[in-house]
Amino acid sequence: MAMIQNFSDIPASPANQALTHLDSQGQAQMVDVSTKQQTVREAIAVGQVRMLPATFTAIAAGNAPKGDVLGTARLAGIMAAKQTAQLIPLCHPLPLHKVEVQLLPEPTLPGYRIEATVRTKAETGVEMEALTAVSIAALTLYDMAKALDKSMQIENIHLLSKTGGKTGDYQFEG
Repeated sequence: MAMIQNFSDIPASPANQALTHLDSQGQAQMVDVSTKQQTVREAIAVGQVRMLPATFTAIAAGNAPKGDVLGTARLAGIMAAKQTAQLIPLCHPLPLHKVEVQLLPEPTLPGYRIEATVRTKAETGVEMEALTAVSIAALTLYDMAKALDKSMQIENIHLLSKTGGKTGDYQFEG
């Protein structure tokens, strides 16, 4: 099997023809969105943290050694959404108009479902900001409770929905 040396060596297919983050030589580039119309865009991402029943009970009761696990994780998610362009190389810095992060108890996991909603009025979407918020909230929850349970699992982080923009609306069907 031949080794791919750069992205321009990848055969064209419907799946990779619209890779706007690549220039004509296959090099990574930041997409020029200056000609796009500003529209209201919203993205919702979700994920979950699975844990032992005793860990779930301790967090719900506020008995974790490091303090307010859920409040700290929620704030970390909000702060992370605002830093996405500094964390992911080709993301545009965006004026975020809303960032909401919820950590919802799921006794049947047991654990927490994390949901982040991000909204802006800009030339490009906020999917990465929502996914970053969920990811960092989950990692913070883990950090805050790891003294109780190192076996916690961060799972199933994905985009649930997005609205606005040239590609239209999206709803996860899985």
